[in-house]
Amino acid sequence: MDEYIQLMIDWIEENLTNEFSLDELAHYMGYSPYYCSFKFHQATGVSIRRYILLRKLYLSTEELRSKRKILDIAVEYGYSSQEAYSRAFKSVFGTSPKAFQMNKLPVQSFVKPTINQSKDGFMMNFTRENEMERLKNVNGELFDQDVLNILNGQMMYEEFASKKLMGDSDYVPFNEAMCVNATTKQVFSEGFIKVRAAGHQDSVENYIQKVMKPMDDLFKKDYQYIVLWFGEDMFCQMNLLTILAYLEQGQYKGKVFLNNFREDEFKVNQTELLLGDYYAIYEDVLIHHKKPSIELLPVMYQAIDLFLNMLEVNNEVTKYILKNKDLSPDELVKRLFKVFPTLGYGDSQYIALINQARNTYD
Repeated sequence: MDEYIQLMIDWIEENLTNEFSLDELAHYMGYSPYYCSFKFHQATGVSIRRYILLRKLYLSTEELRSKRKILDIAVEYGYSSQEAYSRAFKSVFGTSPKAFQMNKLPVQSFVKPTINQSKDGFMMNFTRENEMERLKNVNGELFDQDVLNILNGQMMYEEFASKKLMGDSDYVPFNEAMCVNATTKQVFSEGFIKVRAAGHQDSVENYIQKVMKPMDDLFKKDYQYIVLWFGEDMFCQMNLLTILAYLEQGQYKGKVFLNNFREDEFKVNQTELLLGDYYAIYEDVLIHHKKPSIELLPVMYQAIDLFLNMLEVNNEVTKYILKNKDLSPDELVKRLFKVFPTLGYGDSQYIALINQARNTYD
């Protein structure tokens, strides 16, 4: 069945800029339109039309970066007008094509899936030295002392710190998963620690050792620059939002840079962030579970949409689990990694969702 789904994906990709016809796809595959739609959604977690929409819009961001005319891009990807393209673009990325083109903001990647591809956790590819050299040429001051790099997780921290990838600067990990469990208004306060530890079913002492102590430099030293290394998936973006809220609460006065990247590659989009609105966003999203009215980075806008969807009882992951309930938990976790890369969940989050779905609907 994986080969069958891959054939459908390949056909869709080859015809992406043409007007889509489910009947033509079905004829090519030799099955009914209903069967093709059902199997595609079952395997990928999205409908064919949603897949096409997201792929077209994501590919169009690369065209926008090259400074092509927005109208030409709209026509190439099958939109009847620039206005129709702009509406679709804003619905997914939370900003207009023109604003994106002017600022080259980070977005979540929506790449062509390879069904048999495995997920092996965080990996940097062999070009990381070249990428770090490129970043040094852009902002060499970020490789000196008086700079703190905050990295999303222990594995990334160990890679950066042991190899001094950011030169003489300091490194700390943020070992959390803010996309699950409750939180508090005051970030990293005593109340925050108690609530987060309880949510993880851990002791306060263990939480402090795992999450708080590794970040001592953030709490005890003053830095001119803080560089935030967080991926584009929802897991990373909720962690990023928490750190930004803390910096605002502490009235940090230095410069903040986001080095955003995809988990399966090491191509960094560096953006200077201006503090001021992130605590309000943190409060809306992670405490009150509502969409903020403040304009956001596209990558964070997309992540918040995913986060709020995952709070729903019948979310997309739960639907996928129920449609594939005959699979073993181990096999289901492997598939969830492949089907929902923009979530960024780990094994423990997916296992909890599998158990919850099966206990609720069995």
